[in-house]
Order: sequence, then C-alpha cells, then structure tokens
Amino acid sequence: MPDSRFLQCSLCTISFRHMLISFDQLIDFARLHAFDGMEVWGIHARNLYEQHKNGRLRMPADAGLAVSMVSDYLDVGSGVNFPDTITRCEELLTYARWLGAGKLRTFAGMRGSKEAGEGEFETTVWQLRVLGDLCLARGVELLVETHPGTLADSLAAALRLMTEVDHEAVKLNMDFLHLWEAGDDPLESYEKLEPWVEHFHLKNVISLAHCSVFQPHQVYAASGSRQGMVPLTDGAVDYRRIIDRIGRTGKFASLEWFGADPLQTLKGEIGWLRHRLNRVTQEVK
Repeated sequence: MPDSRFLQCSLCTISFRHMLISFDQLIDFARLHAFDGMEVWGIHARNLYEQHKNGRLRMPADAGLAVSMVSDYLDVGSGVNFPDTITRCEELLTYARWLGAGKLRTFAGMRGSKEAGEGEFETTVWQLRVLGDLCLARGVELLVETHPGTLADSLAAALRLMTEVDHEAVKLNMDFLHLWEAGDDPLESYEKLEPWVEHFHLKNVISLAHCSVFQPHQVYAASGSRQGMVPLTDGAVDYRRIIDRIGRTGKFASLEWFGADPLQTLKGEIGWLRHRLNRVTQEVK
C-alpha cells in the first residue's frame, strides 16, 4: 500500500481515448509501473457500468489500486438546462460509487471569468452549491478544475469562486499548467488555493505559444495536433519544484498525457515522478 503521507500517482484513462486497449490491460499496466490509482474518464465509467453493472468487472481495487476520481463535465452557468445537469450528476455519482471513487471532476462553466457577467457568476455559484449537496449526500467531493474558458481560469478567479461557493463538498482539482498559462505562478497559486485543493493534474508543454494544443477540439479529435505536448521534465513549467512542494500532501496527482504513445510515455513519466518523490521521502526519513 502507498504511504498516505506522500503524493500518490494516478493513471488517466483519457490518455487511451484513441487506443484499442481494455480496462483490464490498463489495470495491469498501472500496477506493473507502480501507479497508486486510476482516474477514470466519465464516458469510460459509464460504458463500464452499463456493460458490467449486473456482472463481474475486475476493479482496480482488486489489484491494490484506488480509483482516485471520475472526470466529467457538468453543464453549469446561465442558459443551461439545470435539471438535466442534476440528472447527469446523479448518474456520475452512481458510477463513482460503483468504482469506489470519492471524487468527481467538473468545470465551472464554459465561459471565462472575464467574459462572464455577475449574473452568470451568481448562477454558477448557486448551481455548484446544489451539486455539492448531491455529492455530499453520496460521500463524494465535487472538484472544479482550474481551466481556461471557465470561472476558475486563473488564481484570482478560482479564489473568488471557491470563496463564494463556500461548500464543504466543493473543492478544486488544480492544474498547474493552466494556472501558469493564465500568467500565475504555479507555486504561489497553490499556496493561496491550498485550503480547497484536493487533487492535482500534471502535464507540460514546450512553450506558452503551444498551450492551444490542449483546447478541447484538439484533445478529443483523433487527428488533432499534439505539437508542443512534452513530458513533465521537458516543458516550460518547472515540475521539479512543484513535486518537491506537493510531495508530502498525501493527495493524488494524475499524469494527464494527451499525446502519442501513452504506454511508453507514461512509463517514463511515472519513473521520473517516483524518482523525484524518493527525494522527498528520504528527507523525511
């Protein structure tokens, strides 16, 4: 079992969205390469549930792995059909509890903090509280991701949103790259957002000019550009300092790789991350 005093590492099933590979194979890969858990993409969670809810699925827990989070996108903001969002949230909570996950990831709308008016902000805050109540009743935390084009697209925006929502079940999934993309210092952002941060996303890019490679129309398209996506050690964001700082949190961090050859790349990523975390554990000892 992993030492809960130190950072724990998850494999993201979204990394394999364009690759023909089974859930069972992903479990074996994660276990072989010393991951602590798996972050399951919402569409994968739904398909697994629909196919195996009345049968027997080999769960990550069977291999000593946690399901750290189910990641999806709940529609919030002005003009959305919020009853549909509630229904979707309830479905995702069913998948999360079935998989043994205690966290559900979403975005804070689809409009940036500088474009959204006060009315949309207030509506989103109210909606996140309602969704937070649903999650709390099921023993799950709702994590809002720091992401461009949402109401958590910068340090200032995320801080305001969390302060206003003020719900015990609504927390943050902190993506260091996206806060850096917004012009914020990643470590300074973490220090200020730490009371709400419950999970981390780790990815890197060669330069600020290449950040558009992570836009949804690129990421989800099989033929989308992957130019500029690089391993953690090769990019513009300094993950050595970040891992040294968050290494003792005991929280989960997911290696969010969207590029080519995920098996080989993630093998290298977890190897480097384990090596870096070993420095942290040795300092404690």
